[in-house]
Amino acid sequence: MKTDSTDKRSDVPIERIQDNMIARLERRALNRLCAGMPVWATPDLLTMVGMIGALFVFAGYVASNLHWGWLLLSIAGYVVHWFGDSLDGSLARFRRIERPRYGYFLDHSCDGFATVLVVVGIGISPYVLLEVALIALVGYLLMSIHAFLSVRVLGELRLSYLNAGPTELRLVLIGLTLAMLVAGRENAIFFHLNGFDIFVGSVGVLLITLFVVQTAKTARRLAKEDPPLRNTHD
Repeated sequence: MKTDSTDKRSDVPIERIQDNMIARLERRALNRLCAGMPVWATPDLLTMVGMIGALFVFAGYVASNLHWGWLLLSIAGYVVHWFGDSLDGSLARFRRIERPRYGYFLDHSCDGFATVLVVVGIGISPYVLLEVALIALVGYLLMSIHAFLSVRVLGELRLSYLNAGPTELRLVLIGLTLAMLVAGRENAIFFHLNGFDIFVGSVGVLLITLFVVQTAKTARRLAKEDPPLRNTHD
């Protein structure tokens, strides 16, 4: 993230809510990395590095149709993606060179495209059905929509849910990829679904359910904070 505000007409910063499990540890690591970044390393360059990492993830999953060893490229891609995606906004804030609207737009646009690359790549791999992977993609994008709407109507940018954020999700996906390396292509255990299908599909269903719950919770909050206007002619 590279922004504390999305509206140039307002100087009120967006409240960043981040209570994921490793947030403090990650923040210390990012601060050290920012302090050691060379002058020529810019936030935009790091954003590009993050996208290259997402392309590595995608390429590794697709190439795993040829040989399972290509999954190692996907694992390396997750690390590269974390480095670029987590450090770009942190570096901008560290150097106090934030460009709020530009950074917000570019960062989230890249996040959306990177997510599509990662999840579609998983679905193209021989380990997970594409239809199942798309359920997970729908769930993630719905939660992204909820986060973006919350910025507009609440002034809050929630970066984690259920004590988990993007970094925890990357760790889960790395674990999933390692399991693919160890277990190989699994046989179906429920209809046409194997263990990897069930896991990825379950994550998708969880995200969709969380979207519904969070939407209802936010709607109730807004209903109290933004009651209907009374008719002054009555």
